[in-house]
Amino acid sequence: MATDLTRVKPYGDTMNDGVMQLSFSMPAPYGEEAKEAARQLVMKMGLTEPQIYHMKDLGEGYTYFIVYGKCEHHVDYTTIQVPKVESQVMSFYDINHYIEEHIGRKVVVVGACTGTDAHTVGIDAIMNMKGYNGEYGLERYPWVDAYNLGSQVENDVLLAKALELQADVLLVSQIVTQKGVHITNLTELVELLEAEGLRDRFLLICGGPRISHELALELGFDAGFGPGSLAPHVASYFSQEIAKRVEK
Repeated sequence: MATDLTRVKPYGDTMNDGVMQLSFSMPAPYGEEAKEAARQLVMKMGLTEPQIYHMKDLGEGYTYFIVYGKCEHHVDYTTIQVPKVESQVMSFYDINHYIEEHIGRKVVVVGACTGTDAHTVGIDAIMNMKGYNGEYGLERYPWVDAYNLGSQVENDVLLAKALELQADVLLVSQIVTQKGVHITNLTELVELLEAEGLRDRFLLICGGPRISHELALELGFDAGFGPGSLAPHVASYFSQEIAKRVEK
């Protein structure tokens, strides 16, 4: 039976049964009262037949839950439009050939985790020579000069280094997102560039677990790459975008 994409809903055991799994913590002491509180909360969220599958005492008056419930709603998948990076994803070898042929010089890329973010896993996955998940990082690309500044880099330091190296691309990784700190860091970089009259000087790209292309555009970046993005995704985009600007 073909799936009706105009009425898509979750399923657990059988198609369209609406079963969902949720996990969350509550500031309630472990016990039957906490279990009932979790059940009532899930019902207020609009899920029916809630079942507390698992609960764990987190100590100090907190409890963790895994809950199943049925969703009665559906979405029309056929009407969904999501902003996405529009570029053809190429291989490591094709990207280097493309840069050589269409740009004619090495592309200079400067990347960092900005603000107080000390997590380099994201920027390393894209830039480190060893790469990630079977793909080389930008440091391995012969037609890319990649400079990974590491973690906890202030925006003004990133900009100064980018100017020193005559960078084409700025890559900003944001792993820590509590209380929207990634929004603050990314916004401050754009504002700094605009204040210095340098926004159009660089191709500005951000990435991280809560980054989407739509969010990146809203914050003033040229592109955003979320979870699962690899070096070829990023390099394909910036090489094609820079080539367009060269042709102009």
